[in-house]
Formats: sequence, structure tokens, C-alpha cells
Amino acid sequence: MFLQQRHAHNFKHQKEKMNSLGLTTLCCVLVVLGTLHCFSCDQLDPWFYDTTCPNVSSIVTDVLSNVSQSDPRMLASLIRLHFHDCFVQGCDASVLLNDTDTIVSEQTALPNNNSLRGLDVVNQIKTAVENACPGVVSCADILALAAEISSELADGPSWEVPLGRRDSLTANRTLANLSLPGPNFTLDQLISSFANQNLTVTDLVALSGAHTIGKAQCGVFVNRLYNFSSGNPDPILNTTLLESLRAICPNGGVGTNLTNLDVTTPEIFDSMYYSNLQLQNGLLRSDQELFSTPDAETVPIVNSYINDQTLFFEDFIASMIRMGNIGVLTGSEGEIRKQCNFVNTNSSAFDIFTTINHQKMELLA
Repeated sequence: MFLQQRHAHNFKHQKEKMNSLGLTTLCCVLVVLGTLHCFSCDQLDPWFYDTTCPNVSSIVTDVLSNVSQSDPRMLASLIRLHFHDCFVQGCDASVLLNDTDTIVSEQTALPNNNSLRGLDVVNQIKTAVENACPGVVSCADILALAAEISSELADGPSWEVPLGRRDSLTANRTLANLSLPGPNFTLDQLISSFANQNLTVTDLVALSGAHTIGKAQCGVFVNRLYNFSSGNPDPILNTTLLESLRAICPNGGVGTNLTNLDVTTPEIFDSMYYSNLQLQNGLLRSDQELFSTPDAETVPIVNSYINDQTLFFEDFIASMIRMGNIGVLTGSEGEIRKQCNFVNTNSSAFDIFTTINHQKMELLA
């Protein structure tokens, strides 16, 4: 109840504040908050559903509050799900689509296979939203709202989510394999992966901070423990952490055991993730790269977040908004899916053909 009241208060306060400033578009808001490149500022709007589904945020909050009581890890999983959606043909809920005769699901791409969580929770949210506002709220917007509310429920930052996305008619497993950054990426690979999405180095460091909550399977990082280089463990992994991880992840084990991404405060969204990097306690090689790469431009950003959690929260909000605007479908593009895992049955073959060709042209541009 308190969280719902806080959402309502923030909603009213921010709306009055923006109206009093005469800010009629989200682009103007983002200029006030910081220099963000917004792809659809004139179309995405935190109050997009103000008249058509005014309680959508409360509905999502109710579902996630209940789910997270029995599965706190779900909050991290939903933030990750939004990230994995946006990095593949934009924030269009393509990651939610199941395999069909015409769709090859992104869920079986290597970065997603046997690791994506939260698909059933998104379906729970969609059912609840459809009961209140049938045919109005997109699955892409549900993913964006679920990520923000998950951050807030984990004691992290909250923000007004720009809304108005529509859902894709296609998925792209090949692009998922190419676009999603891996847990063993070097810093140069990480920077390149984010730059391909028009995201900055600051976005990379800030968004990586989502690893302050959640868990990872041993198979994702076990190479660091035994045979990272010439039969030796990763030299930039804290030796005390190494021994504790070997107890959880035996050499030659099944690789499905879980351990916390943040060894200090694993269920609280805070800046301890960055303090861990300073002590070489980053679980994933891609995390530790942010601090341990010599003379890297990411190091001073990590240090600034260690010293100022408020700065981290502010940058995380800005980066989540920026990421949430990648390649969005708006207006008459795409559709509002009735079920998040399938395109609507009335989606014509011509619409799907047009969408695929549009995506190919964007890749060639």
C-alpha cells in the first residue's frame, strides 16, 4: 500500500511540476535531467495510459510485490529481461515471443537459453492488466514498468517510466546472439556492444550496477575458477572469493548451482556492487573488467559510484530511460499483443513481411 501511495504521490508531483514548467514533451524532461539522446521523446510519455489504463502501475506493483515475497530474485530477473529485450531490435517485447511456425524465439539464443526468468510473471501481469484494461497496454511497456518497479521494491531508485511502446510482430534469435554482451567480454567488447545501441561508457557502468542484486549460474563464470589461462584461475579474482566459489562450483560440475552477483548485500539495490569491484570481488569477468582494466575510462566512474550512491542512482535512472527508448515501436507500428508470448492472430502476413524488411533496412543503415 505504501509503495502504491508513493507512486501516486510521485505521479501527481511530477506531473504538476512538469506542467508548471510548460514541458510538453519527454525530450524536454530528459534535457532537464541530463543530456540524453531520446529516440521517440515526442511519442513516449509517462502518462500515456492516464485515461485509458490509469492504474497500470499499481497493477504491476501488486503482482511483483506478491511474487517477490516468495522469490526475491525475480526482481533482478525482470530488470535483466527488459535489458535483453531492448538490446535486440529495440524495446518491443520480442524476447517474450515463443517459437511458432513463423517465429524463431530469442529465448533459445545462447545468452538467454536456460537463463531467462520472469516470463511467467510477465504473463501474470498481462492477465491482470487485460482484466482491467483490455487491449490497451503493450507487453513492451509491461517489461519497462516491471523493471522500474523491481528496482524500487529492492530499495533502489524509482522513476517515471516513459510509456507508449508497441509490441513487435517478429523476433530475431540471430541478432540476440550477436547483440547481447557476454559474461566474459573484455572492456573493449562491452563498450562496443553498448555503442552499437547508442549507449555511452557511463551507461555501461551504470547499467552494470543492476548486478547489485540477483544470482548467476556456475556455468557462466566457472572458467574463471579453474582454467582461465594455462590451467590457472583468473588473476583478477580475489583469492578468498575464489575458494568460496570453488566450494559452490566444483570443477566438472553440472554448472547450474547459483551464487550471488553481489557478495556483500545481494538482495538490496545499492552501490556495493562497485565496492566489490575495488576488492576484485566481481563475480563475472565482464563486471571486474570495469575496474581492473588498466587505465580504463570506466575506473573513475566506478570510483565515483563507490563514493556517491546518489550519483549512481541518478545515472542509473538516466541510463534506464535511455535504454528504454532504443528502437521503440509507436503509433501504428507493431501491435498491442493480447498474449505476450504470441503475436495476435489477426496480424497479417503483409504486416509481418513489412516489419522484417524494415528491420533489415535498419541493419544496413
